This record gives sequence, structure tokens and C-alpha cells, in this order.
Amino acid sequence: MTLGTVISVDEIATRLKVLADPTRLRIFDLLLGGERCNCEMGGLLGLAPNLISHHLGVLRGSGLVVARRDTNDARWVYYSVDRAALADMAAMLSAFFSPDRLADRDPACGPPMNGQ
Repeated sequence: MTLGTVISVDEIATRLKVLADPTRLRIFDLLLGGERCNCEMGGLLGLAPNLISHHLGVLRGSGLVVARRDTNDARWVYYSVDRAALADMAAMLSAFFSPDRLADRDPACGPPMNGQ
């Protein structure tokens, strides 16, 4: 089985690049624990609100995080992990890193293996 039949390597790479930034990974980790606002995350991480907003924008752009405005006061925005996107990512990574993908084969070029 090749990866192409299961999932796009480019899609996996794009999602992993988003989470490769330590700040974004910390934000994502906080959001796995439930919905939060920008100021709460900034306080917990010791980061300025504009920096948190930038990273949330990247996470939202990737589809991993969603935003919701407070119905009583639209100035407040709350962020959470998109559950469907998280499930998709978990399935992609599980399929990609599956031990079932390992295959025994001889290289296509070079001298024969095992003295054959």
C-alpha cells in the first residue's frame, strides 16, 4: 500500500507545519482542554494578545481551530479545536505511521541483496 492511496503527503505536511511552531502547538494544546479566549491564552502563555491572535489566525486558516463570537457581546471571541479536523488529522497520522505500511523489498538498483 502506498500513501497516495490513503492520504495526501502534502496535506499531512501542511498540517504538521502549522503545528511545528512551538507557540502554535502550545495554543493548540490549551485548546484541546476546552474553549478559550485570546486574553486567557495570552495570560497562560505569557504572550501579547497580538501574537496570540497571529497564531490563532494561522491555526484557523489551517482548519484546526474555529472561532465563536459571544452572543451577548460580540467583542468577545472564543476559540476551540475543530473536532472533525482533529479526527481527520488523527486518522491521517495513524494511517501514515501505521506499521502495516512497512514492506520488505530489495532495492531496485545496485548489487543483489543477500549474495543473489
